[in-house]
Amino acid sequence: MDIVVCVKRVPLTEEVDIIIDDKKKGIKQDQLAFVLNDWDNYAVEEAILLKEKYGGTVTAITVGNEDDEEVLRRSLAMGADKAIRVEAGDLSRFDSLSIAKILSATLKDLQYDLALTGVLADDDNSGAVGIMLAELLNLNHCAMVTAIDIKDGKANTTSELEGGLGEVSLIDLPALLTIQTGINEPRYVSILGIRKAAKKELKVIGLEELGVSEEELTPKTIIEEAYLPPETEGAQILSGDPDKIASDFVEILKKKGVME
Repeated sequence: MDIVVCVKRVPLTEEVDIIIDDKKKGIKQDQLAFVLNDWDNYAVEEAILLKEKYGGTVTAITVGNEDDEEVLRRSLAMGADKAIRVEAGDLSRFDSLSIAKILSATLKDLQYDLALTGVLADDDNSGAVGIMLAELLNLNHCAMVTAIDIKDGKANTTSELEGGLGEVSLIDLPALLTIQTGINEPRYVSILGIRKAAKKELKVIGLEELGVSEEELTPKTIIEEAYLPPETEGAQILSGDPDKIASDFVEILKKKGVME
């Protein structure tokens, strides 16, 4: 079974102060560390587990500059066999559809049974690239997948729904699946794995080689402004016995015009 996994390098923002850039279109990234997108990490691990179970190869693909090869090297160290980086210049000029078109042009000439992406990316949280890519490639697809079993040219998948529900689907291959966190436990990347990864194939291709024009990649979605949430006074803590708390709560709602 041949599998391709689309991965992305994203800024690590959990423990830093976010600063809006001068253009007010995003955040300043010059002082941020970058990592493999969490959802993509699970997708790479799942691809490798499937390869170990059914045989075949795993190819990791990313769109970005030379710095973004870091996530490809990590994917190779985890067990991917090959990696492809699409050099596309400044990625901030693209939207989710643009990236999906670039990935579609990259995958269309590859041989694969399964394409995996993360459900979404930590930086923009759009959650759109995977499904857009499936539509562009005319692939059967399933989103928010938490379990995969392959048999007789079909993928039996379980997807996470709201309210703690799950959905089981039987999908003909080739197919694209967007992977949810928690589907597995991503493996630790060892020093030996990193050394071996340096010897594996990492191919770089440009947009001109894919035959995708700049006009095709013109974004359909434009970010007008990025801003931090306004500061508020914080939560109001009610104290006392339950009757008093209930009474005070009703008065607050009345003052705010929520109820009469």
